[in-house]
Amino acid sequence: MKAEILSIGTEILLGEIIDTNASYIASRLPALGIDLYFKAVVGDNMERLSETIRHARERSDIVICTGGLGPTEDDLTREAICAVLGEEPRVDPDLESQLRGFFEKRGYAMPERNVKQCWVVPSCRAIPNPRGTAPGWWVERDGKIIVAMPGPPTEMHRMWEKEVEPELISRGIGSVLVTRTLKTAGIGEGTVDEMVSPLLKSTNPSIGIYARADGVHLRLAAKAPDARQAWELINPLEAEARAILGPSIWGADDDTFESVVVGLLNEHRVSLATMESCTGGLLAATITDVPGSSAHFKGGFVSYQTAMKIELGVDPAVIEEHGVISQECAREMARVARERLEASIGVGITGVAGPDEQEGKPVGTVHVAIDAIWAPPQAMTYTYAQGRAAVKRRAVTTALAMLRQSLLAYRADALV
Repeated sequence: MKAEILSIGTEILLGEIIDTNASYIASRLPALGIDLYFKAVVGDNMERLSETIRHARERSDIVICTGGLGPTEDDLTREAICAVLGEEPRVDPDLESQLRGFFEKRGYAMPERNVKQCWVVPSCRAIPNPRGTAPGWWVERDGKIIVAMPGPPTEMHRMWEKEVEPELISRGIGSVLVTRTLKTAGIGEGTVDEMVSPLLKSTNPSIGIYARADGVHLRLAAKAPDARQAWELINPLEAEARAILGPSIWGADDDTFESVVVGLLNEHRVSLATMESCTGGLLAATITDVPGSSAHFKGGFVSYQTAMKIELGVDPAVIEEHGVISQECAREMARVARERLEASIGVGITGVAGPDEQEGKPVGTVHVAIDAIWAPPQAMTYTYAQGRAAVKRRAVTTALAMLRQSLLAYRADALV
């Protein structure tokens, strides 16, 4: 089955909002055995929207639309589908009753504009949407399917997971594609390619190599009549790849550096503290995004100004001799964070996020240090001139990678 995704809304077309819906749906289709050939964005224009849906329906078996199901005049998805099918909409009394009840429970009358959200046509059935006012549409005619879902991601995700995907699964569409992503750190893309070159001749399962912000990823993919058979193809290849790459692999699939680090902290029952300058607390925020991080992350300091670093305990002589933007200062920050919060391991980050140089150091210069009670202090320096936000994200990724390495080397008998 061939699919096409249409993201509908002028605000997407103009870049005012980021279209995450299309990437979400695209990631769910392979496991259903549905091949995605096209994605498009179209604005709130009746003529262009109708033409886009008509063209998509001609070349694809299933057209998946998000957006344009609201009650306003520029929400035109229903109207465009009606125009393509040549069918007249009518108000479904049950849908109208449910929608009026939705508003009444919130203490106000339903605006009459919302009545269009109760439309159906002969070739469609409404898809329930308990998270909003806009039901989806499942349209089926002449062997072709159009699925229309609301644009807000929380509504769309629920509708896809609870209504649309189960319907597609029940139809047993065909072969499925399953994937495993292995994530590596510390080795470059070319090196990874050379190391796994004996495996690259495999076509089913296949291997793709991709450079990402958190390292180099290997994507293993296999296609088979069902998921069990596909995994039977992937498993031996994954075992070979893991044997070749060894400890360079830090995670798989949905793992993140922060989730791996928190897992190691909890496994070893050691505590963490941070002191950040140029990252402004982003490392602490990233760690605390992980559920369960409070068990062993004690907290952190955002010592943006030099005076605060000294007030917290960073040796002023180190700053005077080496400057704030230095490995020596980062080591002091890591030590102070660990000692003040009585943690087992401390992290210090200092650098120049930009846009101006500091202490004669170019924008993008970052120093990250680790101070663990089971090992000598470590520090890393690099320059990453890709803009302020990118510098901060890279610094956090580097700190997490260094934390992982230190935690992998953890020895309880080395504690002092």
